[in-house]
Amino acid sequence: MSSAEEKIGILGLGYVGLPVAIAMAKKFPHVVGFDTSERRVETLQAGEDWTGEVEPAELAASSLEISSDPDALKGASFFIVTVPTPIDEDNRPDLSPLNSACEIIGPRLSPGAIVVFESTVYPGVSEDYCGPLLEKYSGLVRSKDFFLGYSPERINPGDKKHRLETIIKIVSAENQEALDRVAAVYGAVIEAGLHLAPSIKVAEAAKVIENTQRDINIALMNEISKILDRMDVPTNEVLKAANTKWNFLPFTPGLVGGHCIGVDPYYLTSAAQKLGYQPEVILAGRRINDDMGAHVARKAIKMLTKLGKDAARAKVGILGLTFKEDVPDFRNSKVFDIIDELQDYGIAPLVHDPFGDQFRSKDGLQISALNDFVDLDVLILAVGHQSYIADGEQLAQRIKPGGIFMDLKSVIDADVIPDTISRWSL
Repeated sequence: MSSAEEKIGILGLGYVGLPVAIAMAKKFPHVVGFDTSERRVETLQAGEDWTGEVEPAELAASSLEISSDPDALKGASFFIVTVPTPIDEDNRPDLSPLNSACEIIGPRLSPGAIVVFESTVYPGVSEDYCGPLLEKYSGLVRSKDFFLGYSPERINPGDKKHRLETIIKIVSAENQEALDRVAAVYGAVIEAGLHLAPSIKVAEAAKVIENTQRDINIALMNEISKILDRMDVPTNEVLKAANTKWNFLPFTPGLVGGHCIGVDPYYLTSAAQKLGYQPEVILAGRRINDDMGAHVARKAIKMLTKLGKDAARAKVGILGLTFKEDVPDFRNSKVFDIIDELQDYGIAPLVHDPFGDQFRSKDGLQISALNDFVDLDVLILAVGHQSYIADGEQLAQRIKPGGIFMDLKSVIDADVIPDTISRWSL
């Protein structure tokens, strides 16, 4: 089969799946995008992508067929699975979305088809977990009737520079013939080129350590920021100085949330523990990063107390609730940890986010109007959305004289904050 004859079905039309589906539809005549969420499908069919990853004009012009009907996937010769791989309350991998994807694909799997997984997993999941499930649900035999591939997603939500087409794509498959087909399909859309991994497990491991490495480096910066704070030394100024060395890695402290960096390391540590190895560095980094939201809240309480204010009566405002700047994604945001810790001290903070209309209430939390952010004792700029940065000079006016401005990532010019307001950052 030539690559032009491939009929492609993409499962999952979120931050990863939709850009993949749109890109494939530009190069292949038969592309179906499937999602179990009827609301997601309806909004996409209406020309709206609430993730902001695909512009309305590009979505409207695409030949992509979008459906919530699993039977729309019938006849596909090349499946791409981009479902989420979250963790449970005990930080263990939750593979149920992959199970559901295999259950959907199985009855619609034709002889000769390839199933490529993009979801982040630990080495062995594609072949040892998904393979048997596909056999169970299809009645076909893997490596004979159908074949597996793995090509880890590398999409960075909100990043307009590093896009699917401009990022080198790792591809892998269980044999050379399948790898040739996988490479041909992805090679048609990836301008930056492909890296052909020698095995599926290598590709799976490469993905999971990419985010683990970032997690550990950010954890180091977070720990350093805690140490420097006790020394009354500004971390951002220290990093500016250190960054003048050519081989200093430009990581910064911050809240590590979202569905990648804050989750993926647990896939690796869980697999290691099953093999009898107890990871130390990775889990230490996770503990540090998971504590940062509470650390910010505790610092706010300490600063209020030092200024002689009654913390329980303080009016606190938090700007930003998404896990990342200018991205409408609230999943696993560590800003919730700040809120939870403040509530433990009897503080009910005001919360605002420019993407608040997409927020689904969590434990009764409501988005406040920006006009309510007046006479604040503490203003926490948790997420540096561009709309907040553009309003930098007005932010200080929302704080009482003698109040506190916590600019977590130092995105507001210090010169616009008057001396009557205490300023703090990570």
